[in-house]
Formats: sequence, structure tokens, C-alpha cells
Amino acid sequence: METQLLGDRFSSRYEVQQQLGKRAGRRTLLARDIITQELVVIKLLSFGNDFEWDDLKLFEREAETLKALSHPDIPRYLDYFEVDSPTGKKLALVQTYVEGKSLEEHLKAGRTFSEAEVKQIAKALLEILIYLHGRQPPVIHRDIKPSNILLHNRSGNTVGEVYLVDFGSVQTLAAREGGTVTVVGTYGYMPQEQFGGRTVPASDLYSLGATLIYLMTGTHPADLPQKDFRIQFEQACNLSPAMSSWLRWMTEPTLDRRLSSAAQALQALEQEQPVKDSAPLVVRKPAGSKVQLTKNADSLEILTSPLGFNWQVGFVCFLGFVMLLAQAPMILFGFSFSIWWMSLTWLSMEIFYLWIIGFALFGRARLRINQKQISLTYELFGLKFNSPRTASRQNISKLEWSRRRFRKGFWGNRVESEHQLIIWAGVQKYELGQKYQNNLVGFYSSITEPELEWLAHELSDWLGMPITKEELPPAGR
Repeated sequence: METQLLGDRFSSRYEVQQQLGKRAGRRTLLARDIITQELVVIKLLSFGNDFEWDDLKLFEREAETLKALSHPDIPRYLDYFEVDSPTGKKLALVQTYVEGKSLEEHLKAGRTFSEAEVKQIAKALLEILIYLHGRQPPVIHRDIKPSNILLHNRSGNTVGEVYLVDFGSVQTLAAREGGTVTVVGTYGYMPQEQFGGRTVPASDLYSLGATLIYLMTGTHPADLPQKDFRIQFEQACNLSPAMSSWLRWMTEPTLDRRLSSAAQALQALEQEQPVKDSAPLVVRKPAGSKVQLTKNADSLEILTSPLGFNWQVGFVCFLGFVMLLAQAPMILFGFSFSIWWMSLTWLSMEIFYLWIIGFALFGRARLRINQKQISLTYELFGLKFNSPRTASRQNISKLEWSRRRFRKGFWGNRVESEHQLIIWAGVQKYELGQKYQNNLVGFYSSITEPELEWLAHELSDWLGMPITKEELPPAGR
């Protein structure tokens, strides 16, 4: 440490006590706030020869993120300022000091952790992640590992208080919009998608799972054998079947087979029973599907294809033609008000049937989600309309896949709908795969049940949100 920093004061308030850490362009210092007499942590970013602009971006993002967070198990933002020194300009981020030893320090000191203790740590960290991932936009830590987890006040059979620190690699989903993503993290704790610059809430779950494997085995995850990119940890420790399968689920290399949310992971952990059979299967686009899916880090779009002609569409055509033949004499020879009113009613029904036929043969539905909003647009002959109206992306709260449900139909009658995919954004719902059945007409969507299952998993993966499944009994039961 530079000796001139010892005893120095930053911003005429923070007196340096010792250096806690150092790496290229950065220092972490322990200091005392002479006003409150509390110990604080100061992170310094130097604009030296080894300075990189990505370092500044991450440093500023850490300050902005901590300023917006308020959780008892996360360091609290205190101050942010510039420092002029003989060695050049620096930026300083001041945060509360968390007393305690990191899991890394405990492991190096020879401490071992029982399965019960690992569960306590896992539950505490999942509660923190539920808070972080539940922010709008979600906050992803991106560097969960033993050195960034502190334990304090251990007593009796409890591990004590668990803290998650060092938000220097943090990313919000909103931060990806309109720019590049800086690849950060620690080898051995990073899932495959993070190497490609993509992170979702489930990425933190992988890092947490790898950390817990380190606690149980005493071996760095990168030093354990791997098969098909899966960490082979079972032979290195003695775990219950439930805990072993849960950790495999947490560290599943394929994103759409991994636990997708901290809440889902916590629920699975508390079940205390093997969850291997509960893991979602890899769901791929069905062969022959005409549904178009386009996605990248910033947007996702689903475009359906026209249904085409089938017997239901043919029946609607026949029904419309019969109504037109029956209506012609009334229009030509009927002059009473009741006849003209009936004629107008039938005309509205024919227009409705024309819409069904036109959309079945030529119409498309386009679901689009980006970092700002979600929209569902129906397109026919160049005409476009949204139903429901566009909503904010931040309002998306639930992804629901329903095998059977009932709803109010066009004529006010009870309509049965099967295999629907619903995205809830506040009180609005965006539906794909509607399949209506009533006594007058059947109108069937072009999206089949296998396609909906595929799309549900793609949306779950991209949104970082679990799938809520509903399987209601058929009518009459």
C-alpha cells in the first residue's frame, strides 16, 4: 500500500486505516468516518496507465446500483466523490463496512461446512437474490463466489448473518440496451451464457450453486471433473439425494433446464426431496413449425403464421353464405323497421365471419418484447391493431401456460379455450395460442400445443421468469 495513504483523509472526513485489497487500477481501503466514528469501506478507481473505460463504466454502475438498494445484508451506499492526488485523479465510492470473514477465508483456514450449514447459507443468499432480481429493472450480481460472501456473528448451530458484497460486476437488464455488455465474472463460477456476454437472473443461480459446491467439497469448481459441461461433484462429498439433485439443477449448463428464479430455487430447496424429475426438459422448436422466433439480448419477437383453410374455416364460409342468401330477400322486399334491424344484425355477424376467415387465411399475430415495452399486434392486409394496448416491460409479472380454461365468448356465452400462453403485465394479459370452442363456430389458432411449450420455455429463458402451469379439468367435471 502507498504509505502516504495511511492516516490520510479523503473529503476531509474519511481517515484511512488499512488496505483491504488491491488490483489493477483499484484499491479497497478500510477507513473511519471522523464524524460518525463508524468504519467504512472506500473503493478507489485510479485514472492511471492501466485505466480502461470499462472499469469506469462498472465503477459508476456499482455506485448507482448501491445508491438504489436498501437491504440489511448488502453494503449501503454512503458517498461518492473525486480525489486529487500526486499520482493522478481518482474516484471514490464509500459504503458501509461489514464485519466478518468471507467464505473463502473460512475455507482457507480449514473450516468445513455441513449440509445443514450450506442450506442456511443458500437460503439466506436466495432471499437476497429474490430482492435483487425483483428490482425494476432486475439487478444481477454476476460475481457470486466465496470471497464475496461474508459470515458474521456465528452462534450455536447457525452460520450467523450472511452478507453479499462487492457489486463491482453488477449489471441491470436495462444497462444492456443500446450498448455492449462487459464480460465479467470469475472462472469456475460463471455459467456458459455469461462467457458470451449474456446474463439473466438464472446466471446468478449457477454462480451460487458453484459456490455451494465449493463449500461442500472444499475444491474449487474449476478443479472438479466435468462431463458435458456439468460439474461432477457427487463423488467429492456426501450429500443427501435431495441436496445433490438440487445443486445439479442449480448448475445445469443449459439455461432453459436450470432453475429460472431465486424464488423457485428457494421453494425447491425447502421441499427437501429429490427434484431431479421436476427439472424442465429441453424443449426445442417442433419440426415443421412455421412460427418465427427472433431474439437477441435486447428484444424478442414471435410471429405466427396464418392458420390456412380447414373444415372449421369452411364451415364459417358456408354459414356466412347461407346467411347472405337468407338476407337478400329481406333487403330487396322487406321495408319494415324490424326487418331492416334484423338485416343489420346479420350484416354485423357476416362482417365478424369475414374477419375470422380473413385472419385464418392471411392474418398474423406478432408478440414483441424489448427492454422498454411489450406489445401484441394483429396484422391483416396491411392493417394493424394492438390488443391489449402496449405495456411497460417492467410491468411483466407472470408467465402462464394453461392447458384448459374458460372465458366469456364474443356472444357472451361460455367459451372453452385450450393450451394458451399468457404473459401478464400488470392487469393486462397478452395471449398466444387461443383455441375457442362454442356452439356456433370453432376458431382454431395456428399455434399447436408443442409450439406453445417451446415458446413458453424460450420466454422463460429470455425473461428469466418461471413458467406457471395450469391444468384445469374439462367442462362438466
